[in-house]
Amino acid sequence: MMIVSFGFFFGVIAFLFTIILTKRSGRFYLAPITTVLAAVLVTAYGMFIVGGFEGMAYGILAVGIFLAGLGGVMVLPFIGKMKKKPLSIFDKVGLVLLPLILFGTISLNFYLDEGYWIIEEGAAPYKEKNAKEELQSHYRISTISEGMKQVTLIFGKEYVGKDIEVEKVSKWGSTEITVKMIESENKDEIPYIMIGLDEIKEPLKVQTTDGTVIPSVMDGL
Repeated sequence: MMIVSFGFFFGVIAFLFTIILTKRSGRFYLAPITTVLAAVLVTAYGMFIVGGFEGMAYGILAVGIFLAGLGGVMVLPFIGKMKKKPLSIFDKVGLVLLPLILFGTISLNFYLDEGYWIIEEGAAPYKEKNAKEELQSHYRISTISEGMKQVTLIFGKEYVGKDIEVEKVSKWGSTEITVKMIESENKDEIPYIMIGLDEIKEPLKVQTTDGTVIPSVMDGL
């Protein structure tokens, strides 16, 4: 599992960092203790500060950190045979490089996180509401677990025979969802899609790649 793997990576970094710090004193046993303590603190943060469904992710992360600490206990007998001595130039480089690797990985993960996911997508037979009124393209917002949002897009008659792809969802500034319309095998159906978002920063804008702005049901159709 990706979160456990990242937790294990975090734990290994913490273990190695502590090993270097304790090299002069020879108290290498502090390395697995520190790593396990980090797992406990991450778990407590998830339970009491974050809470709910999102807090569970911190618990899963802590599992990986704990496994790294457990692995450290297993290799400790071999490390314990090392003699205490002053830090070498490589040790000092490690004290700088290890935190940089950790925070660089966290930053990269945050940058690559798209912040959205597809809940459901498909197509439905097109039916006019009545002889004079056609279904218009629109979207609506609903709240799902832990305050996260769902944006449901339903398209009108002009998009019969089309499919939807999410082109991008902006992460900086106000939330902007851009979808791409492509040809579909469902020639007599209209597409719909439900998109999950970590959060919505107003004003929300939903549009197609050709610049057509999709209105909210709150705006009136």
